[in-house]
Amino acid sequence: MDELTPEVMWEAVKTNNPAYNGRFYYGVKSTGIFCRPSCKSKRPNKNNVRFFSTSLKALGEGYRPCKRCRPDLENICFDPLQELTARVTRLLETEYSRPEILSELPIHIGISQFHLQRCYKKQTGLTPRLYLQKIRVQKALELLTNQAVNNTEICFALGFQSLSNFYAAFHSEMGLPPGVYRRMVKKATPEDDNHESCI
Repeated sequence: MDELTPEVMWEAVKTNNPAYNGRFYYGVKSTGIFCRPSCKSKRPNKNNVRFFSTSLKALGEGYRPCKRCRPDLENICFDPLQELTARVTRLLETEYSRPEILSELPIHIGISQFHLQRCYKKQTGLTPRLYLQKIRVQKALELLTNQAVNNTEICFALGFQSLSNFYAAFHSEMGLPPGVYRRMVKKATPEDDNHESCI
């Protein structure tokens, strides 16, 4: 599961991702209102956003609950479709390196493949396969910065079953082959490593 960094939370807010409902809340300083990540209200300015781990913390800071998404009722109004989406997302984010994870999803969730696909796409706009592809390509971007790891190793470490599948997924998401991306990263990386980190 993704660590809830400010970047991850902001991305969830930008995409109205229901998989993060209950994991955090965000308040808008200019309005004094707080929302769930999936709220369809107008996207706030990033500089005006504060993140909270619970709705009680947002309330304690003086923020009022949004009347549209009602984050104050998060634990009262249970939405089974949102819960299903969150469970699928958690599985994909933690088991992305297993080639069989897509075929096993209906077993883990307890519904048919067709119903799972339909529900997940309705909530997120993506099929589980496409979301898994995005996760794997994002992980590939991290690994491609390591010049010691070749494309074949990256391919199978991320759960792709063939190099052609890896290349097709990467090109679909990034618009260029992984080898080109690696060369771009290498060119952008300073050659002078003599300066030690001050961390």
